[in-house]
Amino acid sequence: MISTGRASALSARSGLRRWQQSGATRGFSSSSGAWMTQQQQTAAADISRVTIIGGGQMGSGIAQVAATKKYNVTLVDVNQEALDRGKAYMAKSLARIARKKFGEEAQQQQREFVDDVLGRVTLSTKPSEAVASTDLVVEAIVENIAVKQKAFGELAKAAPEHAILASNTSSLPITQIAEAVDSARRRSFIGLHFFNPVPQMKLVEVVRTDASDEQTVARAVAFVKSIGKEPAVCKDTPGFIVNRLLLPYMMESIRLLERGVASARDIDTAMKLGAGYPMGPFELCDYVGLDTIKFIVDGWYKEGAGLQGDKTFAPSKTLDDLVSSGRLGVKTGKGFYDYPKK
Repeated sequence: MISTGRASALSARSGLRRWQQSGATRGFSSSSGAWMTQQQQTAAADISRVTIIGGGQMGSGIAQVAATKKYNVTLVDVNQEALDRGKAYMAKSLARIARKKFGEEAQQQQREFVDDVLGRVTLSTKPSEAVASTDLVVEAIVENIAVKQKAFGELAKAAPEHAILASNTSSLPITQIAEAVDSARRRSFIGLHFFNPVPQMKLVEVVRTDASDEQTVARAVAFVKSIGKEPAVCKDTPGFIVNRLLLPYMMESIRLLERGVASARDIDTAMKLGAGYPMGPFELCDYVGLDTIKFIVDGWYKEGAGLQGDKTFAPSKTLDDLVSSGRLGVKTGKGFYDYPKK
């Protein structure tokens, strides 16, 4: 494997952000970075209390962004240690933002900014109590359909009727997750797929099911814009938009490597210099996580709607071997490339 070093790892992170952020915006607001009509502003205004289920990096990131935009946020996890780690993650992230916003010398302003945002975040280990008066629930827990269904079955009973129920899943069918709630609640059930790291990534996929009503979609879009993100609305389909396009690209790159067409480095170079991509497919695979990629494509190949048995997503020995050996990408220091410890 090739050793790329810290610089390449950082370049991969910034490259992915540039890639996601490079699309033309649909409009602009000086406060949120996204244009909103008066109707959308009204729709966003009826959401003031947001509950995030899951205290991991994704859940904490969503909580941080919402709290920064003046929403009252409750971050929920059954594990207090997870909540403490989530709060520490937010504090560290906000400190970086504050230094950039106010300058290294303005330490009092930095502290006030961090304390102000964190002051709008409440931690809870009791999901049902946390959603009792919420306007929006965003679930960001483990990618397991049974676990998500169990959680929403309980949350739907405790949340107010007007509350939007949203899942942050990146690969599981929203329609199937929504089967855990009654038919009436499915009208207010939707997907809100944020990208990692949430504070930096501008895109949120707003995923509607056949049961999602127009009011729910409009409120979700308005909320996304109000927190300075750019929504992309799509139907509930495997992979939504980004992953549905990205995974075939990644898998075909791996097939080229397996057939001996070119090395990983040369394929990456070709796509960066020939197609103008800021990252090559193998750099991107390592950043996303090889275990994550395997989890998604294995699921699509076995039971993805319209994708079952599709050779595009057939198991790859190269991918399987890397994952089984613990080479998961940047997060483990080794994947298609090696990343020496900092």
